[in-house]
Amino acid sequence: MPAIKSLIFRVSLFFKIRQIWYFHEIPLKKVRDLYTNPLTFVRQSFEVLRMKRPLLILFLFCAALSAYAQDYKLHPVYIYSFTKYVIWPDASKTGDFEIAVLGDSPIIKELNTMASLKKTYDNRTIKIKKIESVSEIGKSQVLFIPAAKSKSLAEILGKVGSQSVLVITEEAGLAQKGSNINFVVKDGKLAFELNQATLAKQNLKAANELTRLAIII
Repeated sequence: MPAIKSLIFRVSLFFKIRQIWYFHEIPLKKVRDLYTNPLTFVRQSFEVLRMKRPLLILFLFCAALSAYAQDYKLHPVYIYSFTKYVIWPDASKTGDFEIAVLGDSPIIKELNTMASLKKTYDNRTIKIKKIESVSEIGKSQVLFIPAAKSKSLAEILGKVGSQSVLVITEEAGLAQKGSNINFVVKDGKLAFELNQATLAKQNLKAANELTRLAIII
């Protein structure tokens, strides 16, 4: 029973620290630090928040450790960073910033939380849209393809064509098959592959801040 209470406590702390991350502009590199070195993450979080209370030390440390066991908790942090470090053409910079998800995925809940807390760097509202079929793909700025829909990638890319839609996948080998960004787990840590050729095809460009952290395909 104490173990269960401890787990619940740490998960709760993780949700709170994630809200702090959304409210403060923390560089993408520090997202990686949360996975690669929790203690570094705690120290750097203090630098950002300028707080040194003992209780917060425990708070940040437990939150960082709990992140290792969470599914889709960090994906929205990465995706929000992609909205900052991927450059869309001017025609895509009006109205809401739309992130579409094909089919059911736990990431939808996490993205909705992110969207409720943040706007894009140019102050646009972030809208999360669930679509059920490839035929519904429109002019969203981002399209996330869950692993369960990976077999539809070729059809999806045919539908997207040269539109400036950032296609994000989460299954090994899909960046080589044409997605723009592909989440992978490398050495037990969340990472992402970046296909610059397909970005260029869709008139998208990755800033240096992104390419430095990516696995380039």
